[in-house]
Amino acid sequence: MLYTIDSHTDTPLQLLHAGTDLSIRNEARSEIGKIDIPRMDDGGLDGAFFAIFVSQAERTPEGNSKAREKALAVFDSLHTFINRNSGKTELALYSNDLKRISRKGKHAIYIGMENGYPLGKDLSQVEEFYMLGARYITLCHSFNNDICDASTDDKGPEHNGLSQFGKEVVQEMNRLGIMIDVSHASDKSFYDILEVTKAPVIASHSCARALCNHNRNLSDEMLQALAKNGGVIQVCMVGEYVSEMEGNKERDSLRAEVIKNHGDYFELDSAGQEAFLADWLAIDSIYPPVLATVSDLVDHIDHILQIAGIDHVGIGTDFDGGGELQDCSDVTGLKNITAELLRRGYSIADIRKIWSGNLLRVMKAAEKISKS
Repeated sequence: MLYTIDSHTDTPLQLLHAGTDLSIRNEARSEIGKIDIPRMDDGGLDGAFFAIFVSQAERTPEGNSKAREKALAVFDSLHTFINRNSGKTELALYSNDLKRISRKGKHAIYIGMENGYPLGKDLSQVEEFYMLGARYITLCHSFNNDICDASTDDKGPEHNGLSQFGKEVVQEMNRLGIMIDVSHASDKSFYDILEVTKAPVIASHSCARALCNHNRNLSDEMLQALAKNGGVIQVCMVGEYVSEMEGNKERDSLRAEVIKNHGDYFELDSAGQEAFLADWLAIDSIYPPVLATVSDLVDHIDHILQIAGIDHVGIGTDFDGGGELQDCSDVTGLKNITAELLRRGYSIADIRKIWSGNLLRVMKAAEKISKS
């Protein structure tokens, strides 16, 4: 039996806004609205990690407190969604839950946490988020935080990798059985994490730097180190991580103006998000985005297999966080990935590893180490 799991989607943020109903079929719009229960059925997606994402603000006690409150609100909305749709979804907490829940004809909803910023410097909150269901934490996002340096912070390194507090966070995650997510971490942070962790790690939504030269992607040396650690990289669908396509300065400039005028999309209320999207989509009608393809994505899987091996690659779409391909614009297109893997000669055993086996192996290892 082939079980499928997506290791990273930003869908939960949609649940905070009035009128969002993931139990019914919705129309996908630019970069959001990629997942709901009917379309998970159509796409053959058995399970997914729904990420609790909080964008970064001031690194002060007040800023951390607000971030924690936002994270708790998203947790609450996600639990409410799962409970209201208990006939079709179930909260998944352990590596063997995907198979158990899928056999009931339900979708397994795992929870990840993207950005350790809400932790501030309070180590006890790692366990608090674990008790709410978080089974991985992406240690940072676009900017440095109190845990580690990010791969895309224009200010450069702050801690020269993992901070002392970050080391304690990694150790606490090992103790609890929470997977450590190195996506978004700087190269030095990545290597520091591997030095500290007792468990294999994941890169929940990253690609291969050799094919697309972006700091968010992993170099061949990092892929080899990841394999030695026993971890897994989950290839994602964000275009700028998949393919080095020619940019459009006019389009980029207009998009920057939308962000400047409206603010961070993820921090807006429903009305603000609708206004943001209206302006954003208007730009797309003038300058249609050039998207990478499923074939481009599978090129990354091919490369990672060559460098790290078949046991160290999976899929984390980043749907609702920018993930989109020409021929996989929402969850219904995931079958195209399987078709491309088959076309290239991947065996069913290999495809099982890519679609869930490798990720669940790492999760099981984290669970085992937490009990040792």
